[in-house]
Amino acid sequence: MMSKSRVYALIVMAVVFSGTAFAERIAIIGTGDVAGALGPEFAAQGHEIVYGSRDPDRSEVRELVARTGQNAAATTQSASIADADIVVLAVPGRLAASIAADLGDLSGKIIIDPTNNYVRDDVPRLATATSNAEAIQAAAPGAHVVKAFNTLNWRHMVDPDSSGGPLTIPLVGNSAAAKEKVAQIVAGMGLEPIDLGPIQNARYVEGMLVLWMHARMHGNAFDYHLRRAAAQ
Repeated sequence: MMSKSRVYALIVMAVVFSGTAFAERIAIIGTGDVAGALGPEFAAQGHEIVYGSRDPDRSEVRELVARTGQNAAATTQSASIADADIVVLAVPGRLAASIAADLGDLSGKIIIDPTNNYVRDDVPRLATATSNAEAIQAAAPGAHVVKAFNTLNWRHMVDPDSSGGPLTIPLVGNSAAAKEKVAQIVAGMGLEPIDLGPIQNARYVEGMLVLWMHARMHGNAFDYHLRRAAAQ
């Protein structure tokens, strides 16, 4: 039986593609769990997916391309961004800004940042003075960075109903147009987008992981995500 979230996603996709249809070329940098969750979901909405990998011929990468379907492909990280409208940095948080800087000219492209960057110390803390999203924006000043997908695990990305109900995805960035495009993709996955303002607010969204780490270190592990409150 199709989940409620999937039914909602199909309705949203029908509305989106019936009127203001858009199909983007999306470069996903990385081929791990997050890339493996988002790539097939994006492809199912009609987007063209190309994975950027340090070793695009590796068997695991070929398997991911095959699972993604819809004429997906894999190439090197720098080559993957050619003609891409959207770039997803599905990479370790500590490397995201440097990888963005090494990709080449990202001007005009939307960068989706699903990363968290923290220091696992006696007292967990963010690894940057501001946020990873702001560091990525500084590394690619001509791009439009949108923070998204960093407040839930990859399993809930593909099966939101397994969390016990609908899931809300915070979107943070300076470009309203870029956030609107990402919001359409989010909604197409059966997730609910919410605009939480400009890029500087990313530090608060990323900070949720610091609280999670602190509790985990003290034997109080919990899962976290956002969900719209019921109407009062």
